[in-house]
Amino acid sequence: MSRRADARPAADPRAPVVAALDLGASKVACFIMKPEGVRHVDRTIRVAGAGHVQSRGVKGGAIVNMDEAARAIGQAVERAERAAGAPVSGVVVSTAIGQMASHRVRAKVSLGAQPVSDGDLARAIGMALAEIRLPNRRPIHVLPVAWSVDGARGVRDPRNMRGGALGLDLVVVSMAEGAFQTLSHALELAHLDLQGVVAAPVAASLAALEDDETDLGCVCIDMGGGSTSAAVWAGGSLLHIESVNVGGEHVTSDIARGLSTSRAGAERLKTLHGSAMASANEDREMLEAPPRGEEPGAGPVVVPRAMLKTVIAPRVEETLELLRDRLRQSGAGLEPGAGIVLTGGASQLNGVRELAVRVFDRPVRLGRPQRAPHLADAAAGPAFCTAAGVLLRAAYGPREAVSALKLMSRQLTAPQPEDSRGLISRCAGWLRENL
Repeated sequence: MSRRADARPAADPRAPVVAALDLGASKVACFIMKPEGVRHVDRTIRVAGAGHVQSRGVKGGAIVNMDEAARAIGQAVERAERAAGAPVSGVVVSTAIGQMASHRVRAKVSLGAQPVSDGDLARAIGMALAEIRLPNRRPIHVLPVAWSVDGARGVRDPRNMRGGALGLDLVVVSMAEGAFQTLSHALELAHLDLQGVVAAPVAASLAALEDDETDLGCVCIDMGGGSTSAAVWAGGSLLHIESVNVGGEHVTSDIARGLSTSRAGAERLKTLHGSAMASANEDREMLEAPPRGEEPGAGPVVVPRAMLKTVIAPRVEETLELLRDRLRQSGAGLEPGAGIVLTGGASQLNGVRELAVRVFDRPVRLGRPQRAPHLADAAAGPAFCTAAGVLLRAAYGPREAVSALKLMSRQLTAPQPEDSRGLISRCAGWLRENL
């Protein structure tokens, strides 16, 4: 293993850093932010160091080779450490592996004659917590959506309101427990602590979306190498997560098969000449790619550029249509006029935005980590939204209910009444302030 625990200098507790690791099928990227990197005036961040390498050991939305994945993780982190001039001992991972899924949890409690109090909020939180039953899955986000009083939704602070019933909506994002354990072990092999997991489309949303988009309604689609995932937002809250295990790597495989070239040659063709839409003179423009195998004297594969488009477009269109259909089936209704924001490396392919407009029949734009304006050009594109989003989450939010629910979980079993009352108040107040 290239990364050695005994070779890494100890972190200075007086200058803690935040490290974000984007683990995908095509690349592994690490962003490091120092405390002085948070800009409260304009709500941006400054990344102190960034590093990325080609991914290994990750395929089809899963870690398939533990040692290879750990080696790639270690190399990406080492590069970021050298650039930042600061060591890290742990990372927060943004990823789409593990069959990410979301679950809506609703709780309702009866109210008495008195106005809504912190105790009523705590009862609603406890009931919502009790409804979270996800066998063999690990919750990674528990995000508040809204309070309601007598069915009136969108209440920001229900305290002192009167009614017959108090309701609470939470969104729980989870991943397969086995995938979580595998990820944790891969980081251990890289001598890193797993400090948290963020769903890739959630992280990408934080970096790429405007406040108006999350409030009025938007879908952030993160197009990675091994999977394509989406986060649906409205009213300033996350409503739903969807994912399909098809991404840019599948386009590369299609090109390699269809044009009888190597994977490296297919990736080069896709990156330099690929497009999901027709272009002028593509019938007359000829492209060359290395042949598959090592037969002596074999000449290059020569194909018209139009043939490349006929391979790429059907796969990209199929991927977007599959995601669109799953979003419709989920019941996460999109607001009229809600737009689509594309992020991820695969979104940079020419013609993908235009194809998305046709598939979703909505306005589509390409997202970038706009709240990290000081990134170098090589790390400022759509492919790096998720890593930047993790740092933004650490600096500004979203303010999740995870810590509050952990407090509530402890409160439910705490034997000391005075401690229980304190935990109830802290938990209820936390959720109330952050809705």
